[in-house]
Amino acid sequence: MKLKLLLIALFSFAVFSSTTVFADPTKTLVFSAIPDQDETRLKQRFGDIADYLSKKLGVPVKYVPVKSYAAVVTAFQNDQVQLAWFGGLSGVQARLRVEGSRAIAQGVEDTKFHTYIIANHSTGLKASDGFPKDIAGKTFTFGSKGSTSGRLMPQFFIEQALNQKVDKAFKRVGFSGNHSKTISLVQSGAYEVGAVNFKVWDKELKDGKIDLEKVTVIWKTPAYPDYQWTIRGDVDSVWGDGFTDKVKAALLDLKDAELLERFPRSGFIEAKNSDYQPILDTAKSIGLID
Repeated sequence: MKLKLLLIALFSFAVFSSTTVFADPTKTLVFSAIPDQDETRLKQRFGDIADYLSKKLGVPVKYVPVKSYAAVVTAFQNDQVQLAWFGGLSGVQARLRVEGSRAIAQGVEDTKFHTYIIANHSTGLKASDGFPKDIAGKTFTFGSKGSTSGRLMPQFFIEQALNQKVDKAFKRVGFSGNHSKTISLVQSGAYEVGAVNFKVWDKELKDGKIDLEKVTVIWKTPAYPDYQWTIRGDVDSVWGDGFTDKVKAALLDLKDAELLERFPRSGFIEAKNSDYQPILDTAKSIGLID
């Protein structure tokens, strides 16, 4: 009788264990972000985000910097990071590679994002509402090759307006690597024209890092969806059922004005994968995704 009861207990435990996920409070949740600005700013911003998430989630959280947009997509694919602050294009690429991954939060401003086309004053180009077709034949720098606001969307709008590929439209095309560097290169005259994330421009202008006697905005693109937080689809199997929703809730509840200003965003709202279908469609249309 005792043996029978023991066998029943062991069987019940096995069934319960196979259907219930127990959180591991000692395992570190690792996240990263696209390197869209200089590394010092990113470490300050995301180091504080790690502290915030650790307190809200009750597990260790660590930020790891990467050197390129492609590197953070690869790290996400390889489960070296489980959560990432992606741009629109890098987020689409990551979710295509990791089945079940989800966009869970975006900045309020990310639903209607813009790129600024900026020009060195030596070009004589002026701000206009219509596309500045006189940029043709100039030297032009994008940001990173994997950037939504620094490459994908401006390339799409440029090729659409000029009816030719960018390598034919410009005298020379470069890739600065990040938005801060793009501003610096155009301001110095190393490139005559460039494409930059409007939030980075506005923040650097506010911080006194831009000389409007040397560089100016000449055009703003139509709106498109951009940055978002994306999480791997298997995190609940490690940290427990409902962990994904807990991470999303923590991000949506982020109200610290100083921390939000570093993004800079006014707050975070819910995001879903379908929000970024226009980015996938655009990337396919210009050959960045097959």
